[in-house]
Amino acid sequence: MAQPAGNGSLIAGVLAAIGASVCCVGPLVLLVLGVGGTWVGSLTAMEPYRPIFIGLTLLFLGLAFRKLHLVPGICAPGTPCAGPRTIKRRRITFWIVATLSLGLLAVPWLAPLFY
Repeated sequence: MAQPAGNGSLIAGVLAAIGASVCCVGPLVLLVLGVGGTWVGSLTAMEPYRPIFIGLTLLFLGLAFRKLHLVPGICAPGTPCAGPRTIKRRRITFWIVATLSLGLLAVPWLAPLFY
């Protein structure tokens, strides 16, 4: 039976990264869109939960890495998941998503450069 190679962990990691950066990405997006004011600085209600989301992001990305690289799933011969192109595509997708997720986690340190 075919097993998905880390798709759930990858999606959960992305969602956790978005949750971790929502305190700083929201005001930054508003500023880019031209919405400004002193009230934009008060959009930090999620900031106390940021360490939890960072931990979840790293955990889920680690689980996805483990499923893709260290303990790959067993696929029946002839199924689409057994092909080397599919495995390569999943690994490339993982690295793109991991890079973007880690970029989202870095937003609070990079955001002051934009405003």
